[in-house]
Amino acid sequence: MPTLRILIAASLTLAALSACGEVATLPVEAGMGPHPTLPAPNTTMIPTVNTARAIGWPPGAQPLAAAGLVVNAFATGLDHPRWLYVLPNGDVLVAETNAPPKPEEASGGFKDWAAGVVMKRAGAKTESANRITLLRDADHDGVAETRTVLLQGLNSPFGMALIGNQLYVANADAVVRFPYETGQTQITAAAVKVTDLPAGINHHWTKNLIASPDGSKLYVSVGSNSNVAENGMAIEEGRAAIWEIDVATGNKRLYATGLRNPVGMAWAPDGKTLWTAVNERDELGSDLVPDYMTSVQDGGFYGWPYSYFGQHVDTRVKPPRPDLVARAIVPDYALGPHTASLGLAWSGGAKLPAPFTDGMFVGQHGSWNRDPRSGYKVIFVPFSGGTPSGPALDVLTGFLTENGQAQGRPVGVTIDRQGNLLLADDVGNVIWRVSPKL
Repeated sequence: MPTLRILIAASLTLAALSACGEVATLPVEAGMGPHPTLPAPNTTMIPTVNTARAIGWPPGAQPLAAAGLVVNAFATGLDHPRWLYVLPNGDVLVAETNAPPKPEEASGGFKDWAAGVVMKRAGAKTESANRITLLRDADHDGVAETRTVLLQGLNSPFGMALIGNQLYVANADAVVRFPYETGQTQITAAAVKVTDLPAGINHHWTKNLIASPDGSKLYVSVGSNSNVAENGMAIEEGRAAIWEIDVATGNKRLYATGLRNPVGMAWAPDGKTLWTAVNERDELGSDLVPDYMTSVQDGGFYGWPYSYFGQHVDTRVKPPRPDLVARAIVPDYALGPHTASLGLAWSGGAKLPAPFTDGMFVGQHGSWNRDPRSGYKVIFVPFSGGTPSGPALDVLTGFLTENGQAQGRPVGVTIDRQGNLLLADDVGNVIWRVSPKL
């Protein structure tokens, strides 16, 4: 427990952080697209900390939808909803979850404590409900009238995928599976472990998963244990990567590496190209480094921690690895510096009007290391021929108040069985539904 002197010093430090002079010199849009502007790093002794205080939505308030769209609350009163999955019968699964407790040997110290204060301010320091809730809108009026706990007692669950009659869940430390029958509203069967996942310190704890179109493979995203390997590479083994799991045997292999914190994953229309949304590194200034989404090459290396956006070397990382930098793949599309782009969903099956018909929806959770703030919205990146084809478009905004407080923070996005967009808002504790304006 910090002493009073440390608490006072920490409060003064956090206040100073928000008032430090490092600010962006470029608009967020300069760090977006296939060829983002990448200025020289601007490192400071005290990193920029510009979190938005989480306040939730006042009665009657909601996000602002783009022209041609309307938004309504599909479900409210949830407990830190982070990720969504739609079952074939239209039921919507919601992972109500947060980070697991850190092991004693990984906690402590002023920096960790201060980071906890920042996370609490941003609404990210709540105890994990450790459950998956099922929402059902049987009359298709856009509001879930049935809510049941499908699974509980999990370990910071996140990604979900149904293959046949088996529901797979990515906990913070393992992929597990449960038997599932269509229409089931509660699962009481014990979990069967499929495979362990890198766990422990969990600097990035979310483990997402997606099934291959033929159901033979699962792909699991695992974030890094640090910002830029400042604690050494030994604790990064198996992390900053996407794993491929053989469903029949449970055997796994590294599919792609050098991805600092891959979270959202989606298949392109060809059913063969996996895409992911990745959170890049911090503390190089407000204009660096842009988060991104990219197609994922089997065996590909994407730079972390040694370089970013291809061969831009991060000189903080010791020892350097010029051999790995030389083969670092340039991501397909930058999503803006520090936007914390998490959710990713292909527009296939959606019934939203043009220009939201062919492309990727991205949930941007919002920055802490940028002044002014970035993210805190849902965007759409148009595609043509399977690749990004133009500037990103706003889908949902209004998550920040005029004085910079967070009414909500976007996380997971998905398309429901009626073709509407669903969004998990982990500060507002709401699932938002975006539909065509009639």
